[in-house]
Amino acid sequence: MTLRHGQAVWLMVLVTLMWSIAGVVTRQLSQAQSFEVTFWRSFFTVIALLVILPLWQGIGVFRRIEWRRASFWLSGVCWSVMFTAFMLALTLTTVANVLVTLAAGPLLTALVARVFIGHRLPVRTWAAILVAGVGIAWMYGRQLFSAGDHASLLVGSLVAICVPIAGAINWTVVQRSQALGTKIDLVPAILLGAVISSVVTLPLSFPLVATPGDVGWLALLGLVQLAIPCVLSVVCAKVLKAPEVSLLALLEVIFGILWAWLGAGEVPGRPVLIGGALVVGALAANELLGWRERSSAPRIQTLNSDGTGPND
Repeated sequence: MTLRHGQAVWLMVLVTLMWSIAGVVTRQLSQAQSFEVTFWRSFFTVIALLVILPLWQGIGVFRRIEWRRASFWLSGVCWSVMFTAFMLALTLTTVANVLVTLAAGPLLTALVARVFIGHRLPVRTWAAILVAGVGIAWMYGRQLFSAGDHASLLVGSLVAICVPIAGAINWTVVQRSQALGTKIDLVPAILLGAVISSVVTLPLSFPLVATPGDVGWLALLGLVQLAIPCVLSVVCAKVLKAPEVSLLALLEVIFGILWAWLGAGEVPGRPVLIGGALVVGALAANELLGWRERSSAPRIQTLNSDGTGPND
């Protein structure tokens, strides 16, 4: 499947729209809670990927998976943490709090890569990390000092931050493996993560109390919010540059808060709006400046054996 640039942009917008429905769909559940919510979504993600992967990558896709590579398993574990922590956080705190926390993921990834594999960070990225940190501290700090369920907010915040931490470790593992000449096929690793998440959360889900309607909603999440956009994002990433993907992914925060506002009545408070603006603004500015730097950098041309350039 080959896309033109404009088609990839619009497809990535659709991907973020699909990602963003998790919060508002979770608010439609009547009985399912906590680990059971995570189990059903991960379970239906497994079912969907078992069908999608052979259709997309061929019937031999599972034979090509390098099960013995530690990096593949570590990536799968990271995906399982992201799947589990994300849904748990949505049951503990507001959609806006979770999404704004997740938006700091790219900056946290840059920081983890700097510590563990020595990637040098430009000044603009350090500044963005600082501003995003202030934004998240402002968002949660103002809410902790206001009236409300502080314990739930604190626990939900700690669970939510596990998602970008696991994501940062995951992408750092991928970068390191590629630097060593080993490539990880992320889609099968996502399947592994969904399997681990299902197996781990099933015993914690009993007694299962989800209604048929709840199961239907969670099946929708497994298929439409994870499996399909996961595959589509891989297709988009083959056409779009990394900064473009990062910037477009920020639409998930905007779409998700809007869906929760319109579909579940979760009106974001002023601390969330201010903190979220700082986080999203810092990430957007960092990616835009990095994109401009790479675009304006002079290209080095090699000379032919007769001293002329490649286009002479």
